[in-house]
Amino acid sequence: MKKSFLFLFSFVLLAASCASVYEPAPQILPEHIKKVYIRPFVNKTNQFSLETKFTNAVIDEIMRDGRLSVVNAESESDGILTAEIKKYILQPLTYDANMIVEQYKLWIIVSVSFVDKENNVTLWTEPNLEGIQIYLDATKGAMGEGMTEDEAREIIWEKLARNIVKRTIKGFGSVSSVSEKKVPI
Repeated sequence: MKKSFLFLFSFVLLAASCASVYEPAPQILPEHIKKVYIRPFVNKTNQFSLETKFTNAVIDEIMRDGRLSVVNAESESDGILTAEIKKYILQPLTYDANMIVEQYKLWIIVSVSFVDKENNVTLWTEPNLEGIQIYLDATKGAMGEGMTEDEAREIIWEKLARNIVKRTIKGFGSVSSVSEKKVPI
């Protein structure tokens, strides 16, 4: 009895020490990727021209970061970024006494991938990256706290763009979704 307890205690102690020491290798952008081509984003929703504003937000964020440059031709690039806007959901959350919507939840789901062109391998993919913004209707907000649907959408584009650039440059595990994290070996 004493030996089995000692064995179990030793095993638990060993397992605990191993768990606290393990640290995964950083997953950073390969050094040869300096120029990125952004394929025209695809809009699978019934909302008009979302893809243009989303594309521009990602380009602006890459340029603001400054570690990568955006090129106009796929042949000039080291990496290729693609995205598809899959869902656009505007959901009323709260109503006033007259059943007029006061607050909304805007929810946009996109699929994004980044390809290492030189090695022809997908470095990362996020099939369900989501942007959510809850906001008061501009006509209901007191003292400028409300916003329009367009303003809420712009906030979502900025958040998604920051997440995409962070994921691309700082590490493939930086954004969470149901994706597989891949690093070329």
